[in-house]
Amino acid sequence: MLPNLSAWGRPVAPEALLEPGIDVAVKKRLADAALNAAKSKGASYADVRIGRYLRQFVITREDKVQNIVNTESFGVGVRVIADGCWGFAAVVDAKNENDTAKAAENAVAIAKANAKLMKEPVKLAPQKGFGEVSWQTPIKKNAFEVPIKEKADLLLGVNAAAMKNGANYVNSVLFMVNEQKYFASTDGSYIDQDVHRIWPTFTVTAIDPKSGKFETRDSLSAPVGMSYEYLQANPSDKVTGITTRYNKGYDMLEDVVAAAKQAKQKLTAKSVEAGKYDLILDPSHLWLTIHESVGHPLELDRVLGYEANFAGTSFATLDKWQSKNFNYGSNIVNLFADKTQVGSLGAVGWDDEGVKTKKWDLVKDGTLVNYQAIRDQVHIIGEDESQGCCYADNWGSVQFQRMANVSLAAGKQPLSVDQLIKDVKKGIYIIGDGSFSIDQQRYNFQFGGQLFYEIKDGKIAGMLKDVAYQSNTQEFWNSCTQICDDRDYRLGGSFFDGKGQPGQVSAVSHGSSTARFNGVNVINTARKI
Repeated sequence: MLPNLSAWGRPVAPEALLEPGIDVAVKKRLADAALNAAKSKGASYADVRIGRYLRQFVITREDKVQNIVNTESFGVGVRVIADGCWGFAAVVDAKNENDTAKAAENAVAIAKANAKLMKEPVKLAPQKGFGEVSWQTPIKKNAFEVPIKEKADLLLGVNAAAMKNGANYVNSVLFMVNEQKYFASTDGSYIDQDVHRIWPTFTVTAIDPKSGKFETRDSLSAPVGMSYEYLQANPSDKVTGITTRYNKGYDMLEDVVAAAKQAKQKLTAKSVEAGKYDLILDPSHLWLTIHESVGHPLELDRVLGYEANFAGTSFATLDKWQSKNFNYGSNIVNLFADKTQVGSLGAVGWDDEGVKTKKWDLVKDGTLVNYQAIRDQVHIIGEDESQGCCYADNWGSVQFQRMANVSLAAGKQPLSVDQLIKDVKKGIYIIGDGSFSIDQQRYNFQFGGQLFYEIKDGKIAGMLKDVAYQSNTQEFWNSCTQICDDRDYRLGGSFFDGKGQPGQVSAVSHGSSTARFNGVNVINTARKI
């Protein structure tokens, strides 16, 4: 779904997205003006984010280009601590040092006003300054430099291939994002970052003309922290099976041809019989279960009850972590957060409060060992250093704790998908993400998918439909009995993960290898008329 573009910047011509941003030396002068103004007004800490955000969306349906959207947003956000309390102010299209200084003065005034209602002062973890440093997503072909016609032709070619292979309808979209971010703080950091992300996606629909019933199959692409090179997949990166998948690139044409055929197959697929099954879950499906049952409940602000928007709070309360033996999953389940993983959506060099990004454990050998926390939270869990997972989706939004890339570690022993399936007597192989539901403590849940295949006595027995599985977080992760090795490891993820009030979106990846979960309850979702 296309987000609300009114909050994403002003519409601009495509060529405007190629214009260079302001010079780093100018950014430093703007930042220093804000930092000095904040300190002169009594701030004990201040940081400045100067951001230029570029976004492009190419949207097609069948043989038509429906829309091309280009947006650009530029401004400065200033965050301060004064009288022990946070304050924030922002200015759009800052033109000189007076603009940023005024924003800083406003932020200090807001902090001092907020302090009158404060229960306890902010405790900010110490952070060393890094001086003048930079980081860039390691791209090979900037998507914004690729002509619009080439992108539209790619999508229209994808649509034509779908129609040729039996689809009745198809729509395809290419999302591209470039965040040009400059961060400076009173800690002594001046950090310049250039972040790129891309997501090619489609939905294919097949209709049974006799009954009028229809089935769909969405793309199996993953949004990634790459650029246009993602659409130029190398055949050597293929992971073969029922559906071809790629580790480092994506062949959109190959996927849409398979999708058109599989959507037609779903029309005549057998409706699943409810019951207990061993599930074989592909990374293109499992990423969403990780996101909802691990990523969100281990955000420390949700654990503490400070945040409940979009996803509720969390069952994984501090007392469970403090016990040092809370069983989150089986002893082969190792879940980790990683803001450095190349190609992931959340990969940056430093987060939005100047903390160097890193990797850390959340669940180790099945036991809950940590959360995701930022500078003003880590003292609560006895740490003196932020984990570097603070983010704002725009210069005009205040940064706050956001989910890192949270992933399931691959199995340690050599194990292929074929070997995994071979030992299953009664099971279902699920590929692709679908609808889901989870309660407000991120505990009881239900997940669907894109493709479902029945497994009988170690072999694929045919396609199923109307499949969803139900479980709770602990029960589900304790049912994990096998995980394929890192040859099968792949990323999935969300391009528009919502949180906060006012709402913000962030992009986050979740990796895994194909995994087996035993004895999971499966229901039939078909509507009875």
